[in-house]
Amino acid sequence: MQQPQTLPDGFVYLDAVIPDILLDLRYCSANNFIGEHIDGYLQARGILTREAANALAGVQAELRKSGLGLKIFDAYRPQQAAAHFRRWAADASDVRMKAQYYPELDKHELLEQGYLAMQSSHTRGSTVDLGIVILPLCAENPELDMGSHFDYFGPESWSDCTAITPQQCANRMLLRELMMQHGFLPFEKEWWHFTLENEPFPDSYFNFPVM
Repeated sequence: MQQPQTLPDGFVYLDAVIPDILLDLRYCSANNFIGEHIDGYLQARGILTREAANALAGVQAELRKSGLGLKIFDAYRPQQAAAHFRRWAADASDVRMKAQYYPELDKHELLEQGYLAMQSSHTRGSTVDLGIVILPLCAENPELDMGSHFDYFGPESWSDCTAITPQQCANRMLLRELMMQHGFLPFEKEWWHFTLENEPFPDSYFNFPVM
């Protein structure tokens, strides 16, 4: 197994700051909207800026009081991964994951509607995709039902979606309110996506691998 890299100044491994956090890093596997391992993810390690990780630790501490915890789907994302997404989006013939992730959209619309970006906020190191699970944290424990799964591209994932149950709405609001209380801003088209408001590298896009 490769040894963890020396991270650039200002970055930390999430499990070093939050030892009991659950990592389910989808882009270090084929369990994602493309259906293959994504460039730049060499190991399933969660990385964020120190400021974002410390803020996230506050969210985890709040959830822990209620027997809940965070599950991380993606954190820092290298620029090479964003380039992988764009290459995939340009290949109209590859629709193997369409039914599961974007059944009502053509691939080119993922860029046009803002689901994919030429430069992702994840690449600045202070954006995280996450959900909530029931303690104790383990891969088998259920996530709180948010009404759509991670990386489902459609109105069902929007923050103002009304086609979900009251419990699903309450679960989303719990995550949203806690994240905002600890300094994160939501993305209205993805209930799971939050960026630290006072991010330390607002104009920098990094490309070191996740390992």
